[in-house]
Amino acid sequence: MSELQCSRAGCRDAAIAQVVWRNPRIHAADREKIWLACAEHVEFLRDYLAARDFPVTVRDGVPS
Repeated sequence: MSELQCSRAGCRDAAIAQVVWRNPRIHAADREKIWLACAEHVEFLRDYLAARDFPVTVRDGVPS
């Protein structure tokens, strides 16, 4: 199986974490969207979403 890649535009590094979020204006409370992140971009992606007032959490590891 190939490595899952970071969701940051232009990044092709292996993902190590899941940035889990939703847009409360359009998503139900039980809906989750997941961006994958490499070690370098976890904080960037989390902060990007948090700045838009989206509920966001970070989970270690990637989906299997």
